[in-house]
Amino acid sequence: MLLVQNLTIAAMQKHFLTSWWLVECWPQVFNKLIRRYKYLEKGFEDEVKKLLLFLKGFSESERNKLAMLTGILLANGTLNASILNSLYNENLVKEGVSAAFAVKLFKSWINEKDINAVAVSLRKVNMDNRLMELFPANKQSVEHFSKYFTEAGLKELSEYVRNQQTIGARKELQKELQEQMSRGDPFKDIILYIKEEMKKNNISEQTVIAIIWSSVMSTVEWNKKEELVAEQAIKHLKQYSPLLAAFTTQGQSELTLLLKIQEYCYDNIHFMKAFQKIVVLFYKAEVLSEEPILKWYKDAHLAKGKSVFLEQMKKFVEWLKNAEEESESEAEEGD
Repeated sequence: MLLVQNLTIAAMQKHFLTSWWLVECWPQVFNKLIRRYKYLEKGFEDEVKKLLLFLKGFSESERNKLAMLTGILLANGTLNASILNSLYNENLVKEGVSAAFAVKLFKSWINEKDINAVAVSLRKVNMDNRLMELFPANKQSVEHFSKYFTEAGLKELSEYVRNQQTIGARKELQKELQEQMSRGDPFKDIILYIKEEMKKNNISEQTVIAIIWSSVMSTVEWNKKEELVAEQAIKHLKQYSPLLAAFTTQGQSELTLLLKIQEYCYDNIHFMKAFQKIVVLFYKAEVLSEEPILKWYKDAHLAKGKSVFLEQMKKFVEWLKNAEEESESEAEEGD
């Protein structure tokens, strides 16, 4: 253990932190030692955590070099990403030391690997949703994080955090939506909540309609008999049509819903014969309109169950086309 302490301290001292030693030698020294003596691994990580807690004791130049070395050691697997916990120290965060150190660290880490590898390491230790804690509470927003790290040349990290925030917001939306449905909350309240979340988290209508469909289909225990499940589905979905209709105001949202229906009916074998009935129901309830249905039929459908579902929809699509032609003819005669 004393060897680890002495080596760690030596590596961080100014005369050892030349660029060549930093990039080529010290990472190899630590990596080889810990590979050979596995029991040193925890002791080394503990020493690094202590060093990070006392970053204010280093000059800015020394902190930058330490950050570079730490990034390389994270990249080659010598260190575990859990050492980043030290950067969430209240005093380091308050004085901006943590964020500045993180910039150099992540630049070094991403330069050795890539953002995907970094994301995997962060996820393993549940750090993937904590990066905004590098800033004080009043600055913990995606906008501030993105601006700070993008200006520092880490656009990929900014985009990663933004995506993580969006994924988290979607999960939270689906969880709350399912709870509201199980309570039987009025649709007007549910719609208001969803629209507020869309605005707050910049979630598209296409994403929302997919979440609503998934939530609606998960609120009921479906009959295992194919001849009964279609009737059960129509009754259930008819009830939720006003909610779905509120979020299919765009053609692309309607197409997204059609694809979700197709995917669900294919993945759940008892629903294979219910696809056309669901689409017709949604057409009558003004959840879906002619154009997206025709587009889906022509070239926008999935490969899953394609032949079965296209055959089911054939007569209805022909009826839609005829109705559309009749409407055009009547409009021409009116002119």
